[in-house]
Amino acid sequence: MANLEHLTILQEGAVRWIKWRQENPTIEPDLSDTNLKEINLRGANLRLANLKRADLRLARLIAANLSKANLNQANLSQANLSQANLIEASLIDANLIEVDLSYADLREANLIGADLRGANLKGADLTNANLIGTNLRGSNLRGADLDGANLRRANLSLANLIDANLNQANLANANLHEAELIGAHLYQVDLTGANLSFAHLTGAYLFGANLSHADLEGTDFRWANLMKAKLQGIDLRGVNLEGAKLDRVIISDDSVR
Repeated sequence: MANLEHLTILQEGAVRWIKWRQENPTIEPDLSDTNLKEINLRGANLRLANLKRADLRLARLIAANLSKANLNQANLSQANLSQANLIEASLIDANLIEVDLSYADLREANLIGADLRGANLKGADLTNANLIGTNLRGSNLRGADLDGANLRRANLSLANLIDANLNQANLANANLHEAELIGAHLYQVDLTGANLSFAHLTGAYLFGANLSHADLEGTDFRWANLMKAKLQGIDLRGVNLEGAKLDRVIISDDSVR
């Protein structure tokens, strides 16, 4: 349960909260299980705060500091966290449906099992974030930085990943059906067993990517760079490879094209 003193101070307004945090920099606010629906916490210092299972639907958290905060199982549906600091925050199993995380800093955040359907993550920094099993169906990740992120088994069907950075990310067994990856950077990405059926990767950079045993039915690789990519166990019938760079592609255990 939440600490009633902490909750009362927060409800007194931003000025009171800021002053209290400045006077008590080492305290970790406990706001767990609280109803904060539609609250305006723009720019608030919630670093290390315990917001587990909090109701933050439609909350305004623009540019708020939530670094290392506990938001496990919190409901942030349709909340505005644009430009928020969520470095190393924990959002395990959080409800983030249609949340605005545009240009937010989510480096090394833990989003295992979170529901991000329809979320706006345009330009967000998700470097080394943990997104195993995360539902990102229909989300906007255009220009997002997912360098080294773990997206194993994530659902990215119909997602917008145009110009996104997925260098060395783990997308093994991920669902990218009909995803938009035009111009995306996928250097040495792991796409083993991923579903890329009818995905659009025109002009994408896939140098050294591992696409072994991936589903490439109807995939568009026009003008993509697939140099040194691993395509073992792949059925290339129906794949559009017009203008693609295929130098030294590995198509079997003992052969290089």
